[in-house]
Amino acid sequence: MAAENKRLRIAILFGGRSGEHEVSLNSAASVIAALDPARYEIVPIGITKDGRWLAGSSAQKLLPEVLHSGQRVTLGPDPTVGALVPLDQSHSPTALRVDVVFPVLHGTYGEDGTVQGLLELADLPYVGSGVIGSAVGMDKDMQKRLFLQAKLPVAEFLAITRGRWEREPLAVRREIEKTFRYPIFVKPATLGSSVGMTKAHDRVELVKALNFAAGFAQKLIVERTIRGREIELSVLGNEEARASIPGEIVPHREFYDYEAKYLEEGTRLVIPAKLSKPQIKRFQELAVRAFHAVEALGFARVDFFLERRTNRIYLNEINTIPGFTSISMYPKLWEASGLPYRALLDELIELALAQHREKRRTKFTIELPTSSLPSNSSTPAIEK
Repeated sequence: MAAENKRLRIAILFGGRSGEHEVSLNSAASVIAALDPARYEIVPIGITKDGRWLAGSSAQKLLPEVLHSGQRVTLGPDPTVGALVPLDQSHSPTALRVDVVFPVLHGTYGEDGTVQGLLELADLPYVGSGVIGSAVGMDKDMQKRLFLQAKLPVAEFLAITRGRWEREPLAVRREIEKTFRYPIFVKPATLGSSVGMTKAHDRVELVKALNFAAGFAQKLIVERTIRGREIELSVLGNEEARASIPGEIVPHREFYDYEAKYLEEGTRLVIPAKLSKPQIKRFQELAVRAFHAVEALGFARVDFFLERRTNRIYLNEINTIPGFTSISMYPKLWEASGLPYRALLDELIELALAQHREKRRTKFTIELPTSSLPSNSSTPAIEK
């Protein structure tokens, strides 16, 4: 932690070039409102839908205002700078240094490892998973492959590229219908918040669903329908992680789609979920194993199905930057587990600083002993 009485400057990244842009604004507003102003100086950094970075001031409480009138800045990959640099030097020539970056970005160009890679190059501490964990966590196909390798229970699925669907739709449709019975779920492989997801009940709906999902991603996921309960857990930590108590999503629609999550009322969050003690322990164990399987760091929400007919648990997916709105499951689960929202944010920032310290222990140069260097200054020939 920084020196006593010195506030940490936290850059909150929000918005982004993603279908989940609006969800990000809601999450970031909740995070900013909950951070302790006595401990942190908050700098909102909005990323517009076309990719411009705009820095707001602490006086700008409304995030859309930052996106409309913030100062244009950029973050370069030079680790000796470690700051956001104004593009308009006449307006403000001073680089904006930050202590920790908190990406509250959902979906592409934010949750998928791209921003994390930039922050790595800039050598800035940041909250959440690194490049690998973020990229895998965003790709539902790749995470499921790693879950299977880790011997975690995953339901049947198929991954199909958009290009293949467009080239050979008949073959793709036949493969899907040979593998699954209707109804089935179709969704983009690299998007969250149920954006682009559809439940197809027959062949006509399947074609529409594939076309719809293909508008949002280059890779699509098709999954069998599991009739059961939707159970979610929050995970917190780095190498040593712990899971919250489980919660249950009870949607008022046929399934938990984007409208049910963000636009309509009626969906219930049951916390804690009504489960037996052995079931709770099993869910927590699987959640932590899933977290480590994709090399997640900091925080993640892990989603499961509990099949009604067989009582079997199926791991659905992991979300490495879960929603942080006032009604989001991730903070509500920790609140119910005894960790209030503000304390949760404090711990996430501490985890970011700890991970950054750990990375800095890694050597990136080889120091040869003087005795091993050639006596003359000429470069020795290399034998082939």
